[in-house]
Amino acid sequence: MDDKFLGDDFPFAENVLNGADALVFGASKGIGRSCALMLARSGAKVTVCSRSKQNLELLIEQMHGSDHDYLVIDLENLDNLRMELKKLKKYNILINNSGGPPSSPLIENEVEDFLGPFTRHLHASHEITRTLIPGMEERGMGRIINIISTSVKEPIEGIGLSNTLRGAMASWSKSMSMELPPCITINNILPGWTDTERLNQLAETKSEKSGLSVDEIFRQWEELTPIKRLIDPMETAAAVLWLCLPSSESVRGVSLAVDGGRMRSI
Repeated sequence: MDDKFLGDDFPFAENVLNGADALVFGASKGIGRSCALMLARSGAKVTVCSRSKQNLELLIEQMHGSDHDYLVIDLENLDNLRMELKKLKKYNILINNSGGPPSSPLIENEVEDFLGPFTRHLHASHEITRTLIPGMEERGMGRIINIISTSVKEPIEGIGLSNTLRGAMASWSKSMSMELPPCITINNILPGWTDTERLNQLAETKSEKSGLSVDEIFRQWEELTPIKRLIDPMETAAAVLWLCLPSSESVRGVSLAVDGGRMRSI
């Protein structure tokens, strides 16, 4: 679906983000990668971040335009993160995104299991956001988007640690939205069942425990979604782009689901 969402006839293909600088974490694959491609196609200069130098170099080659850059970084190493943040330029756009924790019932998790996921999600997002706020205010516009999960509204069976973490991220974001300068917004995207490696991993784990095939699990998920298919990560990136526009300033502290209508809550 990349061609559909990134072609010259796509409505967002005009350079609506010309002059903007974006910093995208977790950009080597999945939703983060799609966000980087979408923001670049819309005119932003994008710095993509992850632990995989090879994947980032490949992504840079695929991005529209020039002047993009990458940063190899491990979000669980906060000391190194703080050092790297001091070297960064000023950004208008920040996408906080990182891989989710392993799936398991929450009751099986030890306290130590929380440390890594909370560090690379909540703690890292807090460090990055606080560092970038002054530059955003100086430039007169800031957009902070957190990629979390529909589990903040409806916990998902079998991923209790992830449910807990995502809820904490949503509460952190809402609290931050009340404290940021008027020109800076912070919002959350809640992906549903999206066609990424992460979803494949969850399907394989569920298959091992349920005895159902991976294909059967995917068919169940599709049947439970009103649009009867998985979400393309570029569709999620399109929602991210909308929240990054200068005209989205009145949208602040919200959690926007991109789930094909799967959630039953209002």
